[in-house]
Amino acid sequence: MRRIVGIVLAVLLLGGAAAAVVAGRDSEETGTATKTVRMVIGSEKAASFADPDVVEALAAQGYTIEAETSGSWAMEGLDLDGYDLAFPSSRAPAAELAQKHGVRGILPRPFYSPLVVVSRRGAAEVLAANGLATPAGRTPGTLKMDAYLDAARRERTWQQLKGSERYGELTGTLFISSTDPQTSNSGALYLAAASYVANGGKVVASNAEVERTAPLMRTLVSVQGAQQSSTDAAFRDFVSGAGNPLVLVYESQVAALLDEQQNADDLVVLYPDTTVNSDHTVVPLTDDGRKLAELLGSDPTLRKLAVRHGFRPQGAITEFTAATVGRTAYLKQQLTGVRQAPVPTSAVLRELARRARG
Repeated sequence: MRRIVGIVLAVLLLGGAAAAVVAGRDSEETGTATKTVRMVIGSEKAASFADPDVVEALAAQGYTIEAETSGSWAMEGLDLDGYDLAFPSSRAPAAELAQKHGVRGILPRPFYSPLVVVSRRGAAEVLAANGLATPAGRTPGTLKMDAYLDAARRERTWQQLKGSERYGELTGTLFISSTDPQTSNSGALYLAAASYVANGGKVVASNAEVERTAPLMRTLVSVQGAQQSSTDAAFRDFVSGAGNPLVLVYESQVAALLDEQQNADDLVVLYPDTTVNSDHTVVPLTDDGRKLAELLGSDPTLRKLAVRHGFRPQGAITEFTAATVGRTAYLKQQLTGVRQAPVPTSAVLRELARRARG
């Protein structure tokens, strides 16, 4: 039986609690010596590195992995002495980490995942009936960011939307639940996309543009109250039926769920018409870290396993397309009709997050 050698839970890191996953094989069992590579990763990748097949594939290449999770933006505050690599969920925090630790050269980006909004069928139908989304029938829907941000600006409630009276759970202010933008990548990228739309289709770059868009960013965040520190926790709550009817998550989390269960009940995936892809970017801190990072992007078995966990490998859409046949009611195989917003500089994005959190 395939197994994981160990899972170590509740490892505390600076900047918050983090779960640690140790992935590897006992060299005495396999008769193969392995190199132990220590890394800190975003929580959305923990399940992937704990997958017994990933463990086996890495061991076959001579690697044992010790991985601890942290919010992507919180990684900058960690003591990474003794680590081989950091693996945040996008390029912006990776660039900051690379600069801090003197890492030169191109940073490997093995795979990526778009941000999506998950909802229930009833909520999606109400949004579509009120011009906030396109209908989601046998295909994924589209969230109209301009219309949604206008509704958020006016603090519209579900009760003000026609058709909401049929769904007792749709009450209170209309909003999308997102993670803390000061520590979590998905929350920060949400502000990147929203500020781009609010700024007239232009990336926020100046103090004047920060001043102009910050009040709306504050509205998007303040209405949520306490925010989760990771999309992993937010998505688990949604799947269990708890929390807000609209939640921002990674497409990879939805794809991984569909790999486990073919029927996702009344789950609806809405792709924002303006979004930011989450390019999972490696910051190699040692030679072993760089070799492992390159392996994640080049090894056919590891690429296939990344797709199993919902990630889109760089450079080959066919791998994701082939793996998601039969899931087109939930997932877009090709991201047509989805505009990619440029991400502000790290300094601007941090300032937007600070202003949004108040």
